[in-house]
Amino acid sequence: MKITEILKKTNPSFSFEFFPPKTGEGLISLYKTISELEKTGPAFISITYGAMGSTRKKTLELIEKIKKSLKCEIMAHLTCIGSGAEEISSIVSKLKKLNISNILALRGDIPEDYPEMSKVKNDFLYAADLVRFVKKLDGFCIGVAGYPECHKDCRDIDTDINHLKEKINAGAEFIITQLFFHNEYYYSYVEKIRKKGIKNAVIPGIMPITGYNQISKIQKMCGCSIHKDIKARLEKFKYDPDSIKNFGVDYATKQCSELLAQGAPGIHFYTFNKSEATRKIWNSLSQK
Repeated sequence: MKITEILKKTNPSFSFEFFPPKTGEGLISLYKTISELEKTGPAFISITYGAMGSTRKKTLELIEKIKKSLKCEIMAHLTCIGSGAEEISSIVSKLKKLNISNILALRGDIPEDYPEMSKVKNDFLYAADLVRFVKKLDGFCIGVAGYPECHKDCRDIDTDINHLKEKINAGAEFIITQLFFHNEYYYSYVEKIRKKGIKNAVIPGIMPITGYNQISKIQKMCGCSIHKDIKARLEKFKYDPDSIKNFGVDYATKQCSELLAQGAPGIHFYTFNKSEATRKIWNSLSQK
């Protein structure tokens, strides 16, 4: 079932994101995590795909195995930077054979040693190019990423929203946001894109804080803001991992409750292949 259809039938929707592990031990752990989260009845799960196709084989293998064992829908991530039309067409063909109906179309992070964008010669420089291409292949419901605090490679939020508009005009049907820790960014973002005429569903992406060092890594990766109140709590619990996890769950639960109360169509959890924190949040939300 296409995610746009799921969103019409399921309100709110809860979905989980996983990534292909690098080791056999990690794979065993991931299957355990997925099995535990499957009990919550997710609307769909997503499997990431590294930039430059760095996890392409593992992503396809993981999707195939999960598709055979789970009843829920799977959304496959697909990045395009450094890829040609023939390669992307081949991957999409394999996804179609696996009965995958949903794709999250992404440019992908640019490796540090990659040439300047203006010098790159391939078929896809931006996510909009990928959306347009996949749309022509027919049969897929295409989602794209949204950035409430602006994409780290974009100069300002208005320019970034114009890029989002290009992706929607190319055929994208729903939006999943980059993670954020302060809901005002989501509310402001939705308001701004609505003024641009973008009416598509905007699913907020949420990640519970589970460790002290996690925040600096996440900030470096996506540039999300961390206000001083959160930093103060993390410093207070710096040497108390259990308290940090409890704080992270409580904070994310409050975030999700407020987002849903304000009309968000669902929550997309960035699980980092772990289930405990996400299950606790889901349990709290499902009891309300």
